[in-house]
Parts: sequence; structure tokens; C-alpha cells
Amino acid sequence: MKKIIFGICASVFLFSCSPQIKEKEEPHYLSFADTEALYDFYSYRDGAPLIIQGHRGTRENGLPENSIGAFEYVLTKMPAVFEIDPRLTKDSVIIVFHDATLDRTTNGTGKVIDYTWKELQQLNLKNNEGEVTEHKIPTLAEVFEWANGKTALLLDKKDVPLKMIADLIREHDANNYVISLVRSPGDAAFYFNDEPKRMFAISFREPEAFQSYLDLGIPKRQIFACIGTKISEKTNEINEMMRGYGIRSLISAAPTYDKLETEEERAKAYRKVIESGITILESDYPVGLRESLSTTSNN
Repeated sequence: MKKIIFGICASVFLFSCSPQIKEKEEPHYLSFADTEALYDFYSYRDGAPLIIQGHRGTRENGLPENSIGAFEYVLTKMPAVFEIDPRLTKDSVIIVFHDATLDRTTNGTGKVIDYTWKELQQLNLKNNEGEVTEHKIPTLAEVFEWANGKTALLLDKKDVPLKMIADLIREHDANNYVISLVRSPGDAAFYFNDEPKRMFAISFREPEAFQSYLDLGIPKRQIFACIGTKISEKTNEINEMMRGYGIRSLISAAPTYDKLETEEERAKAYRKVIESGITILESDYPVGLRESLSTTSNN
């Protein structure tokens, strides 16, 4: 059964909505009835619409990264999926938090692993401008509960044992909206043996590296490829190979194109990425990305 339930802007993932932003909008949710629906959503086909992935949610609108408030804000403007970062506390609670230390994104200091979950709840998250917000660090379980029926989540690897992640996915029956990012065949083998229906984002930079993942027996429909942070001859080669397999490729603009100075420069760079054939584009500023692409497409 393949059933993907789209919220507003269902027929065309990126461009079916007006770029004009209202004060309040209904959420743009993506709901996947089962793993088959998730595979179908991520499969590559001719004319495949762009999928925008929020890197750690977003840094927009004064919101802190890796916060439920940030995820929800993006979905009031557009359908999107999110890359998030599971990390472990002193008392082995899995939280969603990128850095190993608290200083950059909270009003606390020191290493995350030195604090219990109860202690971390006394802190508040800071936004991209360094301002302390009302938002708290969420647990991965809380984010799973929030995301079900609303979006898909890509889990990066930090310091959490793979078995703990796998057990939590199983506990929340989250295989139809959670994707495991892997950077080694060993990690991929663990997750695939744990749950053969798992969806994978495989990170690699050389075309020949992909064969070791195929050798594990992972079905190609359960994969998309994370191939770099800017387009090049190498990414074009990998992307062409992936399209031949029916697999989408992702470029992350967060450390590269997102850092260009002007909106015009960023929009031009995003457009070149899409023109190269990339069909998943990750950004720290997903709403701004979508607006810039919508604007340039209408000019």
C-alpha cells in the first residue's frame, strides 16, 4: 500500500503555493501510511519534485535549531522534512541536540554528557543570534511523537549507540517516517539487520563507495544518497549514477550556499543545484530557500 497524505500544496511539493506569506497559515503536513509510502515519496523518477530538508529544523524567525518550535514553524509555511541530531545525556536519555557542548545553543556551559536530563531541562535554547528563547531541549522520543503524521525525520549520528536508536524507532513504530543516516557499511549493516524495512540516507563522496552498500542487500527503493555540500563534476557523476538506480541525491547547502551574502546570490546557487539534477536540497533556512526559488521561478 502506497499512501502519502499531503497537507496544503499537495500536488506539487515545492511550487504549488503562492510565495506570499500570511500572518497565520494552516500546517503543511506530510503523512506516510506505511514504509511503502515513505519509499515512494523518496524515489527518483523523471520530473520528481524537489524535496526541501531543514538542516536541524531551521534558524529562521528567531527560532533555535533542533527545537520542536522550529520544525512546526517551517510546516506553517511549506511541506518539508528535517535532519536532526540525537545525542546522549549523562543518564542515557536521548535528546535532540547538535553540539557536544552547551555553550553555543543554550544558556548553559560545559559538555552535554556531563548533565542529566533533569538538569538540562533547567536550560533554554538560544537562537542563531545568540538570544535566549523560551524553547527547551527536546528528547528524541518527544520529537518522534510530534513528527508522526506531520513530516519525515533524518537522524544524523552523534554519540548514541545504534542499538538505542533502533530500539527507540521500534518503540515508537516510526519506520514509516524516520530515516537513518549512515556513513559506513558497518552502520548500514547493523540497521538493516535490525529492521529490513528501514529507510536509509547513505553519505558517500566517491562513486565506487556505493557498491559496498548494495552488497548488503539493501533494496535501492529504501535509499537516498547524501553526496556533498556543493555541486561539482564528482557530484554530477554520482547523481547521474543514482538516477539510473531510481535513487534521489541530496546536497546540503548549510555549510556552503547558505553562507552567501545576498538573497540573490543564494537563490542563484540553489537554482544551479536544482539544474544539476539534485532533487533533495538541505538548508539552514528552508523557508527562505523555498521563497527564493518560488520567486525566481515566477520571474
